[in-house]
Amino acid sequence: QVQLVESGGGLVQPGGSLRLSCAASGRPISSYTMGWYRQAPGNQRELVAQIISVGFTNYADAVKGRFTISRDNAKNTVYLQMNSLKPEDTAVYFCKMLPNYWGQGTQVTVSS
Repeated sequence: QVQLVESGGGLVQPGGSLRLSCAASGRPISSYTMGWYRQAPGNQRELVAQIISVGFTNYADAVKGRFTISRDNAKNTVYLQMNSLKPEDTAVYFCKMLPNYWGQGTQVTVSS
């Protein structure tokens, strides 16, 4: 049984940083594509960043140069380092393991 548990969300001022973590159990993240998605109120869930099993990454245009996805295979954990945060980054952030396993989400609020 796959379980994904996100943590690290919170309230941060514009320009600040947060690091989200997604601890996985049940399957090794090294063998699967892992992604971070976000959903703001009234919006559809959207892809933020993705890391495929061989290590290649891709990012949404809105976060390129500010967010970095990484993984620690020994800890079976995926991270999302978010820098230079903007109010429009406010959303619930979800971790996903392909094909279709989701975490419960963690709230990120960027506000002064």
